[in-house]
Amino acid sequence: MEDNSQQQDTSTVKPPVTSVGAIGWVRTNLFNGPFNSLLTLGVLYLLWISVPPFVRWAFVDSVWMTDYMACRNIDGACWSVIPANLRFIIFGFYPHDLQWRPLLAMIILVVMLFYSQDRKRWKKSLLYLWGVALVIMGLLMKGGVPGLTPVESSQWGGLPLTLLLSVFGLASAYPVGIILALGRQSKMPVIKSLCVVYIELIRGVPLISLLFMSSVVFPLFLPEGVTVNAILRAQVAIIMFTAAYIAEVVRGGLQGMNKGQYEAADALGLNYFQTMRLIILPQALKIVIPPSVSILISAFKDTSLVVIIALYDLLKTTQSTLSDPKWMGFSAEAYIFVALIYFVCCFFMSNYSRRLEQELNTDL
Repeated sequence: MEDNSQQQDTSTVKPPVTSVGAIGWVRTNLFNGPFNSLLTLGVLYLLWISVPPFVRWAFVDSVWMTDYMACRNIDGACWSVIPANLRFIIFGFYPHDLQWRPLLAMIILVVMLFYSQDRKRWKKSLLYLWGVALVIMGLLMKGGVPGLTPVESSQWGGLPLTLLLSVFGLASAYPVGIILALGRQSKMPVIKSLCVVYIELIRGVPLISLLFMSSVVFPLFLPEGVTVNAILRAQVAIIMFTAAYIAEVVRGGLQGMNKGQYEAADALGLNYFQTMRLIILPQALKIVIPPSVSILISAFKDTSLVVIIALYDLLKTTQSTLSDPKWMGFSAEAYIFVALIYFVCCFFMSNYSRRLEQELNTDL
C-alpha cells in the first residue's frame, strides 16, 4: 500500500514553473546566457524609447479626417493627407467620373488571384477564365466600346498601373525565365550561347538602365510616325529583367536533379519535351520555390522605379500629392500608407509560397 501511495505522489509531481509555459519559454529563448540576456535587455530598451513615442505620434496626437489647416497645429501625425487625396493616390489622372472602371478591374484581378490559389482549380478552364477576365479588365481600363468612354493609357496611374506592371510582368517573366534556363542547359551551342549572353547581359545592368532605354533609346530606332505605348515598353523591360534572374534560379534547380531521373525518363521512352514537362521541371520548380518568390517580391517592389520615366504608378501619384503646398511636410504619413500597401501584397506572395511549398512537399 505504501508503495502505491508513493507512486501516486511521484506521478502527480509537476515540472518546475520556471521550465514550462511562458516563463519557461522566456528563460529558454531570451535569458539562456549572459550574451542573450544583455541582447534581450538592449532590445527591450530600444523598444521602450521608440515604441511609445511612435504610438503617441501615430495614434494619440494624430488627426484623421480634417483639412490641411488642422494639421499645422498638432504634434502628431496628419493622416488626413490620405483620405483627402485617396482618389488621386489610387487612380492618378484617370477621369474622376470613370474611376469606378479601374476599381472594378482591380476587384476582378484580386478575385481571380484568390480563386487561382487552390491547386485543384489549375486546369485548362482556369486559363480560359483568366483570358475572359483579362479581356474584361482591358475593356474597363481602355474603353472604346459602346457604353465605355475611351481613356488614353497616358491617364492610367496609381494602384491599377502598379498591379498591371507587377502581376502581368511577373506572370510573363516566369515562363520566359524557364525557357532561358532550359536554353542555357541546351546541348545546341547557338541556343546555349544566345541564352548565356542574354542572361549575363541583363543581369549585368540595373533595371533603371533598361527602363531608360525603353523610354528614351528604343523610340529612336522606330520608323517615323510609329510609336509604342510607354506602359508597354516599361512592361517589356520589367519582364526582360526579371526573366534573367528567374532563369538562373531555375537553372540551379535543374542542376540539382539526379541523373537517375533522366535515365528513368529514357527508360520509359520519353522524348526531351515530355521528360522536362512531366518529370524534371515539376521537381526542379518545387525545389526553387523560395528563391523564386524572393526574386518575384523584389521585382514587384522594383516596379516603383517606373517613376523615373514619368509613369504615374502608386509611388508617383503619392509624390505628386506631396508636391501640393497644402500637404507639404506630411510625407511620412503618405509613405507609410504606400509601404503598407506594398507590404500587404508582398506578405500575400510570401505566405502563399510557403503554403504551396508545404502542399508540394512529398518528403513528409
